[in-house]
Amino acid sequence: MLLGVLVGLSVIIPYIGAAVVTFPVILIAWFQWGWGADFIWLSTAYFVIQALDGNVLVPLLFSEVVNLHPVAIIVAILVFGGLWGFWGVFFAIPLATLVQAVLSAWPGRMADEAIDQV
Repeated sequence: MLLGVLVGLSVIIPYIGAAVVTFPVILIAWFQWGWGADFIWLSTAYFVIQALDGNVLVPLLFSEVVNLHPVAIIVAILVFGGLWGFWGVFFAIPLATLVQAVLSAWPGRMADEAIDQV
């Protein structure tokens, strides 16, 4: 149950959280089954689920919450993570939301929208 809670909490920090939690999951599976077929099946299933979760499900869910496109969320994680490392990944989604808010409130942009409405 503890591993399930850790995997669930790993979503809070995109990519890095999943990588950190992978080590205990694989290590416990290896201690339980050794290098057998059960270990391979568990490892494969875990990596597939993590890949789908990190690259499809989480961006879709976060995009609905912060009103950003899922691709923009992935790009923000890559850009801010490249700029500031761990802390950039940790704060990527709030920073992307801030950038979107600033761009939508920019004075020149508001004048363009007023012209479009007329």
